[in-house]
Amino acid sequence: MTYELLQQYWWFLVSLLGAILVFLLFVQGGNSLLFSIGHTDEERRLLVNSTGRKWEFTFTTLVTFGGAFFASFPLFYSTSFGGAYWLWMIILFSFVLQAVSYEFQNKIGNFLGARTFQWCLIVNGIVGPLLLGGAVATFFNGSKFIIDKDNLIGGTLPIISHWANASHGLDALLDPWNLILGFAVFFLARILGLLYFINNIAEETIRARCRRALVGNTVTFLIFFLAFLLRTLLKDGYAADAATGIIAMEAMKYLNNLTSMWYVSLILVAGIVLVLYGIARTILSATYYKGIWTTGIGTVLTVLALLLCAGWNNTAFYPSTADLQSSLTIANSCSSEFTLRTMAYVSIFVPFVLAYIVYAWHSIDKKKIDIKEITKDEAY
Repeated sequence: MTYELLQQYWWFLVSLLGAILVFLLFVQGGNSLLFSIGHTDEERRLLVNSTGRKWEFTFTTLVTFGGAFFASFPLFYSTSFGGAYWLWMIILFSFVLQAVSYEFQNKIGNFLGARTFQWCLIVNGIVGPLLLGGAVATFFNGSKFIIDKDNLIGGTLPIISHWANASHGLDALLDPWNLILGFAVFFLARILGLLYFINNIAEETIRARCRRALVGNTVTFLIFFLAFLLRTLLKDGYAADAATGIIAMEAMKYLNNLTSMWYVSLILVAGIVLVLYGIARTILSATYYKGIWTTGIGTVLTVLALLLCAGWNNTAFYPSTADLQSSLTIANSCSSEFTLRTMAYVSIFVPFVLAYIVYAWHSIDKKKIDIKEITKDEAY
């Protein structure tokens, strides 16, 4: 592989991890529905134990996603995670709160009560997807940071990048289009959570409630998602000159990317079709329980296509609204060729890890969860 191809390869892998992470947010989406789907203490405990079997997958993928970004594109990691740290700290704290809530809500000596920790799960179910969606939206809308590599040599402090204001990432929430994608991800997570409950819980009462809740959540998701998608395709984007690396605004850059990269367009269309098919068939058929897989695969394909559109084809994947030339591209923010090549060899083992995850998932879900199981067996 050439250095350029290695850069493209690692952006693909990072994008794939990000897409899988969005799919796994069904845990957060399901938790945000605890009190609307679970009407009794037993039903709520059933829902908690359903998502509780999978929350480690989401948490591990989030950490892996951050680690892969750090290893392959360290300048982005230091700029975003170091500069916008308040945004990322809130996200990480909500996930830590989730882990604590699962383990302690029904422990002996819990003086706060199970409901307190269930509300903490709801907080993570809302805050996690909403802020992660808002953070991803900055790939298209930009953030306020400045890059100055000369500081490594002549500066008093060897700091390459710094935030241009004192908000340290919270200013991303002031952009309504970041919030629009954030809400789209939030409602998508709720849809995936409902589909997961239908597939995983052997209680027809809960399944019926989930099907009814799918309609409103799907309509709301489509409003936010289509608004963000159409605006992104029609707005000016951040193009990088392949020879000089100079960043310039280009009319309808992301639409041009999809036109130039027809294979990415096919992935996007296929993903959207699968998402809608899985939802529609689940709503219309009372005996269809596999919508989580159809819509889940569609989610991965859709998010993958959007992230590839944000970084490939000489596009600045992390634009700076404070200094246009500080915008980050795959070429100017990646690791050395040696590092990317070495990690490429390690990435050969990724399919084996995915195979193990599939095997573990299948083993956990051999028997669908029901109320009898959580009252007699060990449970959260």
